[in-house]
Order: sequence, then C-alpha cells, then structure tokens
Amino acid sequence: MEYEVVIAGGGPVGLMLACELRLQGVTTLVLERLAQPDATIKAGGITIPAAEALYRRGFSGALAEVRQRMLDLFLSRPGMPKPGSGELAALQQRMKKIGGHFGGLFKLDPTRLDPADPDLRFNETAAITMVPQYDLELILNERALAWGAQVRRECELTGFEQDETGVIVELADGNRIRAGYLIGCDGGRSTVRRIAGFDFPGTDPTITGHQALVKLDDPDKLPKGWNRTPVGMLVSGPVPGRILTVEFDGPPADRDAPITLEELQTSLRHVSGTDVTIEEVHSATRFTDNARQASTYRLGRVLLAGDAAHVHSPFGGQGLNLGLVDAVNLGWKLAATIAGWAPEGLLDTYTEERHPIGARVLEITRAQVALMRPGPLTSALRDVVSDLMDTDDGNAYFVKMIGGVEQRYQLGGTHPLAGKRTPDFELGDGSWVGEHFLDGKTVLFDFADSAELRETVAPLADRVTVVSLPGKEIAAMLVRPDGYVAWATDDAGDLDGLADALARWVGTPGLVSVAAG
Repeated sequence: MEYEVVIAGGGPVGLMLACELRLQGVTTLVLERLAQPDATIKAGGITIPAAEALYRRGFSGALAEVRQRMLDLFLSRPGMPKPGSGELAALQQRMKKIGGHFGGLFKLDPTRLDPADPDLRFNETAAITMVPQYDLELILNERALAWGAQVRRECELTGFEQDETGVIVELADGNRIRAGYLIGCDGGRSTVRRIAGFDFPGTDPTITGHQALVKLDDPDKLPKGWNRTPVGMLVSGPVPGRILTVEFDGPPADRDAPITLEELQTSLRHVSGTDVTIEEVHSATRFTDNARQASTYRLGRVLLAGDAAHVHSPFGGQGLNLGLVDAVNLGWKLAATIAGWAPEGLLDTYTEERHPIGARVLEITRAQVALMRPGPLTSALRDVVSDLMDTDDGNAYFVKMIGGVEQRYQLGGTHPLAGKRTPDFELGDGSWVGEHFLDGKTVLFDFADSAELRETVAPLADRVTVVSLPGKEIAAMLVRPDGYVAWATDDAGDLDGLADALARWVGTPGLVSVAAG
C-alpha cells in the first residue's frame, strides 16, 4: 500500500484534511489537477467554527496578517474614516466581530449581542473573518507540505476501484496508486462522487451570478454594499473593484464557458441600471444556486468532504467554512480507524454529525435566494424579516445562523456544553483552552485538580492530553480533537458519563482490533 489516504482535490478542504491527517501521522497524498492554487475570486471570509478550528491548530498568526491587509484595503476606499479618528477605531473593532448580511439585508449588528450568551463567547484571536479563500489556500498548502503531506499538482484522478482492503486510484497519466482510503474533496462536480455512485439529491439552479475584481471607469456610479434592484442583486465592495451581480432569469447557459468582459458588463449594467463601464477584469467567476447534498458521506473506503458532499449558492460564505469543519471532523476519526484504536462505528459518526449541519446550510442559502428575488411579494417578506432583525432576539438569531455558532452535535450527556464547541478562556498559567490542541489529541481539562479524574484517563495517556489548571465555571470537560465537548461536569466529584464518553470517542487502552473497513 503506497499511501494510507489519497485525497482528490487540493483546495482548502483537501489541504486542511491533509494537515489533520499528517498531524496524526497518516501517510497522505493530495492529487490536484491545477498547477497552482486557484487565484479566482471566491469566498472572502471565515465563520467562527472554521476560524476556531484553524486557531486550535496554530494558524491564527498567519491568518491575522491576511485579515489586517484586507482591513487596510477596505479602509482605503474613499469616504472611510480618517486614520487616527475615533470613528476609524470603532469601525476596525466592529469588523473584528461576527455580523454580516442575510439575503442581502446587511444590518446584522454584533454590538447588540448579549455578551453573556454562551454561544457567542469566543476568543477574538480566533475570529479571523476577512480572509480570502486564495490566501487561506496558500497558508494551508505551505503547512501541509511542511508536515509531510505529498501534493502532486497537474495530476488528475480519472477512476478507481475499491475492495475490502483498499482503493486502487487511476491517474490521467496512466499510473495507478494503492491507498487505504480515498477522500473526494474535488468540488461540486466531483469525479469521486460520480464514480463511487453517491446519491446527490437536491434542487435545481434558478439564478445566474457573477463575482469579479475589475477596474471601472467610474466606480461612484455604483452604490456601495448590497443593493436589491428591480431585476436582481448588486454588490459593490467591500474591497475596491469587487462586484457581484445576481440575475433571476435562470441558470447560466454554459457554466464552463470562459467569462468575458462583455458578459460581466452586460450583467452589471442590467442589474445596476447604469452605464458603468468595465475597463479591466482581474478575476471573475460564475455561480448559481444549485443546492444538493450526498445522502451519505461514506461508501466503504471512499468518503466525501466539502463541495463534493454538498453544493449551494455562495451567499454568506457558507461553503468554504462548512468544508473546513468537515475536514476537521473527519481527520481524527479516519486517523484513529487507520491506527486501529477507533471505537466501533467512529468513522460513521462523520456522516451522522456533519450531514445535518450541511442540510441546515442548504436551507439557509435557499432562504437567502428567496429573500433576494425581485417583485412586490418578496419586498413584503423582506420588510417582515428586516423588522425581525431590528429586534435584539432577531439580530442574535441571524448572527448565530450566519456565523455558524448555533451548530451542535448530538453527543449525548446532560451537560449544556455537550456537543458544542469548546468555550475558550484563559487558564491559570496564562494559556487559553484553544491553545492545547496543537497536537490533535483529545484533551481532558481538569479545572478542579481531581486525582480521581486523572486516574480515570491515565490508561489512555497516549490518546488523551490532561490539562490540570485552574479554570472557570466548570469542574472538568473532555474535548475531542475537533474542539467539540464530549463530556463536562460542574462537580469534580460527579464523573457520571465520563467512562461512556471515553469508550465512545477514545476507545479502550491498547490497540483495539476493529473492522477498519
């Protein structure tokens, strides 16, 4: 067997998965048909679950540099507050928080959120929001290579066969590679998904969208921000030269045709109702609202992650973030299965946990398309939704939805934290909770200095890191490698449920002979 895992697709999701697998010592090969990371304008931000996942693996420093560059570019636009002014400082602080739009209603206000809401408590170090997909891909590619993953570019998967012991992967150049598992991270029109025979039900496309970075003859002819017009949606900014148009007269005739300046200009003038002229096109992409999801994310030794598992419109930047957390959820489970200590059924919990999250995102994006449509009926609906957003509860509801902080897995247990993202707070030695996941292990936080607690997990020391430091509010919590709480207690003397949580997520001491297929 040449590799324990082959990943088809070297975009952010495939590279994130490669990093997660290499962190666990899994031999990993990434196959990517493009010669270089794709510089086409795509997603422009990261929501909290994805940002926290990156933070827990030590990416925050590099991502913060990108965010600052994007923030500086945004604030360089005409009409922005002057350097050194209080208005500028307030705007900079607000942009570090979660907010955004829903269906083009760009009025979600992070300053109105309840600081006591446990779903909205996070370390601002992890809240890296304004990060373009291209920059993230460069950072992940560098880390994957540094950690020992092999990334073969201009190398395309054309077929494969699997049996009970592995997968034979066929390449366009005629070579064949044997792997233990094959992961399809190869996008919305996934070759892996098609060949493996995954069902991919959903709804057909209804819109044609364009996003581009351009040079305009007179940018002031376009209103800034998100604008609903009589025929579609128009977005200008937040960085200079970025435009986005949405037309509701059906899907594009040819998704794969090269995007021309004339096509972009026709769409921009139609949607904006102006005679603005595009002088240069630096980057452009075409999209629609096709919304589909694989009915399962695993068939034998073949699994899917990212757009290969689910596709939808790009509104709210949900796709990139959904895929990154797919990778973090799958990585440690697959590595445990390969190592032989995975509890029975662990790998199948990938679909069980991530499929409902994906289905929720599809509904969120469909709802946004419905709110953008032209016409008086949609206008009436937008007025009602806008009124809801103006309330504190409504504002919090939509911020949580778009920010991804409402996500929770059904992991059992009675504690309010069970199944949620781990809270991040400062510990007695000055470190933060999220800083203790750099090695990719499960972590038991012993905040009450409980000898009984430590003795319970001592036989699993090779898989569980114990952190015994004074903390806050709770006595102890067991947190999986993906940052989700598997068990927690407010009373150091009450360990009810801990043994079950360890057996379910960490297994039993020593190597366990399980059916790795």
